Amino acid sequence: MTCDVQPIGTIYSPFGEPAGTPIQPVFSDDTPGRVEVLAPYAEGLADLDGFDRIWLLYWCHQSPGAKLRVVPYRDTQEHGVFATRAPARPNPIGLSCVRLLRIEGNILHVSELDILDGSPLLDIKPYVPEFDSFPTVRSGWLAAKRTEREIADDRFHRI
Repeated sequence: MTCDVQPIGTIYSPFGEPAGTPIQPVFSDDTPGRVEVLAPYAEGLADLDGFDRIWLLYWCHQSPGAKLRVVPYRDTQEHGVFATRAPARPNPIGLSCVRLLRIEGNILHVSELDILDGSPLLDIKPYVPEFDSFPTVRSGWLAAKRTEREIADDRFHRI
């Protein structure tokens, strides 16, 4: 089995390091940024401007490496990495649902950004409420809300 993943662009944000970065878009206070899609993929942006939100899939390029058990930002207890959104994953792929403000050529202007500057963009998908919203599902350990942390600290810095 092969799995070739190549970046299709770059995400630019005001966040240069993990500490102080919002841990999810909902905590970003409308932080603006831009996504530059490489020219060979720009044609794929056709008709995206009709969506209010988009999913950005990206490589967590400052991830410290994989850990199978982590203490996530919203807790003080250790959990399996796959039960968290921590960046210390075997394949450090990030997923953020951001607000799409406008498209200018191959540049997407976005807000509610929680992504580190220079992150390689892997894919873009439209947010579709009919498919992507499940407000009554169980949320595991997060239901206990052990901490109200909204920004990252240094626990997942690259060493």
